[in-house]
Amino acid sequence: MRDAYLSELYNLAKKNKDILALVADNGAIVYDDFRRDFSDRFINFGISEANMVSVAAGLASCGKIPFAYTIACFITMRAFEQIRNDVCLQKMNVKLVGIGAGFVYSNLGPTHHATKDIALMRVLPEMIIFSPADSLETKKATVATVEIDGPVYLRLATGKTSDIYTSDYDFKIGKGVVLKEGDDISIIATGTMVYESRQAVRDLEKLGIHARLINIHTIKPLDKEIILKAAEETKVILTVEEHSVFGGLGSAVSEILLEECNICIQFKRLGLKGVFSSEYGSHEDMKRINGISVKDIIRESKKLYERKKGVLLNRKR
Repeated sequence: MRDAYLSELYNLAKKNKDILALVADNGAIVYDDFRRDFSDRFINFGISEANMVSVAAGLASCGKIPFAYTIACFITMRAFEQIRNDVCLQKMNVKLVGIGAGFVYSNLGPTHHATKDIALMRVLPEMIIFSPADSLETKKATVATVEIDGPVYLRLATGKTSDIYTSDYDFKIGKGVVLKEGDDISIIATGTMVYESRQAVRDLEKLGIHARLINIHTIKPLDKEIILKAAEETKVILTVEEHSVFGGLGSAVSEILLEECNICIQFKRLGLKGVFSSEYGSHEDMKRINGISVKDIIRESKKLYERKKGVLLNRKR
């Protein structure tokens, strides 16, 4: 994802001289091409995230399009007041790029795990949130970010991410994507958990459970239509995220279901439940330890499906 973002940002900067790259003492090496060819549009602020965001707001007020890039938990937490007051309150055209979503910086521990960033950005008026699932979607989200006149938070993993899309598709802001049809249960995922969910869907198919898989690449604004349609047609929804269930994708989906869904459904949020991430290890280890692995998705899907069958059976009686 990181390389896809950097590649697309470079291509966009070649066409648009207003695009600037701002970093906070990271990304210096990966920005080599940008620094070499657009040296006057690259600024390293050092470990000074709040200052970077305030300067980004000032640059935006002058007609520039600043992309402020650093570790996701740092840009959303250390600079929250500046994002709120200088960017969102003033409706500045600032693009925040958070790298290391979820447990990506696994071995660095909970101080570097971005598991509350969506919640923080969701609460801010004017903020749009992208959470792409793979490299292709990252490129499309980066292009969409430039086209939006206002604050955007682009949430990315880093290094290599598994491909979800094998061919091009029409990326639409605020519109989810059905990656697989199914009538037994709907699994709604975002970011890197789309890949985990796809693996789980394939295994569920072998068990005779036909799951619908929905990729939510835009957390805010959220696609109400695709969620309500899934609830109506499958009666079961499981949300999956590498984030706290409080304030994240699960919360956003539950708000829609509670306010606008008129039917009884089976629903569960899979993610961190009011705790800090546990232990250390690889990215895969962290997902397993914290209960969001493929096996966890399969287990919770089976439970929800069994409840659905039980409800249908009781109704028939």
